[in-house]
Amino acid sequence: MKTVCGWQAAIEYAVAVKKRMIQRARYILLAALALLLATLACNAPDPMAEPTIAFYTQVPTAFPTSTPVITPLPTRPAYNPGELVDYIVQTGDTLPALAARFNTSEAEILAANDNIPREVTTLPPGMPMQIPIYYLPFWGSPYRILPDSHFVNGPLATDFDTQAFVNQHSGWLKDYSDYVGGKTRTGAQIVDYVATNFSVSPRVLLALLEYQAGALSSNIRTGQQVKYPLGYESRNHQGVYLQLVWAANKLNNGYYGWREGSLLEWQLADGRLERPDPWQNAASVALQNYFNIIMPGNLYPIASSAEGFAQTYVNLFGDPWKIDEPHIPVSLEQPELLLPWDRGKTWAYTGGPHTGWGTGEPFAALDFAPQTTVGGCGVSEQWATAMASGVVVRSEIGIVILDLDGDGDERTGWNILYLHLATKDRPTVGTYIEAGGNVGHPSCEGGTSTGTHIHIARKYNGEWIMADGPLAFNMEGWVPQSGTAAYKGTLTRFEKLVTASSNANQASLITSQGSTDRPIGP
Repeated sequence: MKTVCGWQAAIEYAVAVKKRMIQRARYILLAALALLLATLACNAPDPMAEPTIAFYTQVPTAFPTSTPVITPLPTRPAYNPGELVDYIVQTGDTLPALAARFNTSEAEILAANDNIPREVTTLPPGMPMQIPIYYLPFWGSPYRILPDSHFVNGPLATDFDTQAFVNQHSGWLKDYSDYVGGKTRTGAQIVDYVATNFSVSPRVLLALLEYQAGALSSNIRTGQQVKYPLGYESRNHQGVYLQLVWAANKLNNGYYGWREGSLLEWQLADGRLERPDPWQNAASVALQNYFNIIMPGNLYPIASSAEGFAQTYVNLFGDPWKIDEPHIPVSLEQPELLLPWDRGKTWAYTGGPHTGWGTGEPFAALDFAPQTTVGGCGVSEQWATAMASGVVVRSEIGIVILDLDGDGDERTGWNILYLHLATKDRPTVGTYIEAGGNVGHPSCEGGTSTGTHIHIARKYNGEWIMADGPLAFNMEGWVPQSGTAAYKGTLTRFEKLVTASSNANQASLITSQGSTDRPIGP
C-alpha cells in the first residue's frame, strides 16, 4: 500500500526578467537588460517550459521614488580556524544548527561553553556564547530583516484582524475575491487561509503583497500582474491564492532549512555563491532566500536591506524589533504522546520524516496506516486517536487540529495536525477529546494521497517542530530518525527499529502498547 503526502513540488529555482514597459527612471538599466535578453532569446512560448519569474517594477508604491542607497554594513573578517567568536542565542537555536552555521562541531561548542547542559534541546534566548568558527567565504548580509516571532503564525498574530486591516487600505486587495478551499473568499480571507495552513504570519504575506504588487496601496493591475502578483509565472500558480501558496512554501523552506542547519548556501542570479551570515536569524534567511529566487540579481540586495521589504513592513506594522517576544523557550519539551491509534492495534509506519505542509521543509510529519487487505484509497473503519488530551480547534476536509493547551487557538502552545481524516465521524470544532479518544478515520481526503493513512505533525506557538533532531517526535518511546530522503526514515524504541515503507511491509509494523489509565497532555 503506497502512501504519498503533499502537493506537486514547485520548480525550485528559476530567474528571468521579461521585457516590460518601465515607468520609473530608477529601472532604466533593468529595462535595458531585459530588452537585451529578449533580443538574444526571442522564441515562441513553450507550453512545457519552466515557469519564469518576473518582478513587477511599476506597481509597488512601497518603493522610494529614487533608487534606494543601501546602508553599508560591516563585513566579517577572515577568522582563524577555530577562533572563538561571540554569539547571543536567538529563539529556537539548537546546538546542531549552530554547529552547521559556524562550520564547527557540537563537541567544540560544548567545550567552549561549560554552562550549557548536555541534554539541552532549544537554547535560552539572549544567552551569550562563544563559538569556534571555521571561516567560509562569500557570507551574505548581516542585516536582520525580521524577528522569528513575527514570521510564524504564532502568539504575536493572535490580536491581528487581517480583514479589518485590509479594509483600511485602498489597494486592489480590498476588492479581490476568489474561489478557494471550497468557497468564495475575500483577499484578506485568502491571506488568512494560507497563513493558517503554512503557519506563516498574515502580516508577512500582506507585506510581500504590498512590497511586490502594491496590494494595499495601488489599484493598478494589468496583464500578467493579475495572474501573477508575486511574479512567479507558472500556469499552476495563477491568482493571489496560488501565488501565496508558492511564496509561503518557499519561505518555510528557507526558515526551517536555517533552523535545522541544512540551508547553508544558495546561488545568486549571476552564478556566484552566497552563504547566509552565521549570526543571522531564521526569518531573515527565509526572506533572503525568497528574494534571491523571485527577484533579478540587482534588486535582491535592495529587497534584503533596511531600505527594502523591511521598510515596507515597518510602514505597515511598525518596528517589529521593538515588540519581539521570543516564542520558543529554553529547553522546550514535548508533552507525553501516545501513538495515534487504538491500544493494542498494529499499524504501519509508511513514511517520514517529511514535510509538515506543502513541499520540502519543514520535515515535521510522519505517516501511519492501519493494516488492511485492500490497497489504494478508501475510508478505514479503524480509528486515528488523540495522542494527548486536547480540544479540536480546526475541523475541515481531511484535517483536524488538536489543541493541547485547550485555549482554542492553534497559534499558541502545542498543537497536533491530523491530515487525511475522513469526513465521516470527523469531530467538530470545540470537541474535547481525552488521550486515546477517537479523532477520525484514516482516508485519502485532503492534500494528495495514493493510499489510506494519516499524516501527523506538531506545532508549538505557531512553529512547526521537526520530527527528528533535538526535539524529536516521541510517541510511547518511539523516536524518528530521517533517512536518505523524505519518507525513508526509521523509528526506534530501545533495541527495536522499524523502517518506513510505503507498501506497509513487515519491517514497518508497530503495535501500540500505551495506556490511557491517566490523561496525557502538556
